[in-house]
Amino acid sequence: GHVAGAAFDVFVTEPATENVLFGHPNVICTPHLGASTTEAQENVALQVAEQMSDYLMTGAISNAINFPSITAEEAPKLKPFVELAEKLGSFAGQLTETGISKVQIAYEGAVAEMKTKALTSAALAGLLRPMLGAANVVSAPIMAKERGIVVEEVTREVAGDFESLITITVTTETQTRAVSGTVFADGRPRIVNIKGIRMDAEFGPSMIYITNLDKPGFIGRFSSTLGEAGINIATFHVGREAPGASAVALIEIDGDLPPAVLEQVRALPQVQSAKALHF
Repeated sequence: GHVAGAAFDVFVTEPATENVLFGHPNVICTPHLGASTTEAQENVALQVAEQMSDYLMTGAISNAINFPSITAEEAPKLKPFVELAEKLGSFAGQLTETGISKVQIAYEGAVAEMKTKALTSAALAGLLRPMLGAANVVSAPIMAKERGIVVEEVTREVAGDFESLITITVTTETQTRAVSGTVFADGRPRIVNIKGIRMDAEFGPSMIYITNLDKPGFIGRFSSTLGEAGINIATFHVGREAPGASAVALIEIDGDLPPAVLEQVRALPQVQSAKALHF
């Protein structure tokens, strides 16, 4: 294609007194007034300092070129949902072992009226960090795009069982996995649904995720295995599709899970898979 017109206010040499583009009918040239005087430079520096102070003191973000603007009023409401989105993404990312082709992030209820672009960035950062390490809320959307990952954002303002709900659905080469979470009045993020199975679990620093058959004896054998290894169970949350069908368990423990103990857990009857998670 061809450039139909252009406008410039920054030049290699300033003040610019001569330039081949001056006088061209399809070009507009203006002086670089934003920082061409001492007063302008002082005002720009003061504005940047005030914006950084606002961010550090209140969480407000303004005039960022690579992140959505957030007001001081929006920041405290958004903060717990940013944490929820990032941890839901991390949960899905730590369980994903093959290439990701698509990520759908659905917002339902009150959260759908918030700055969902910021939440999506947080979810992608959590999702990609286990695989790429350096992902953050600014770089994650770009990293996802560079890797050909389709990111779809869905908003539904009508609430269901929860006032606000975030659901992340990850599609890979071999499967599709969904996890949902919410924030209750205490402000702490919770997982409320894993691949269609209801549960209510807070995130802990060190956790174990297990898929198993809903048969008698699993919880007792699992608890004994950890007890014999000297590992204390902090919380234990379970859910199932139906009696005797597939079930999931999310257990918070004190300290890290040694690889040898994880293998013992995987060898237990009824256990289909087990994974150590960190948040």
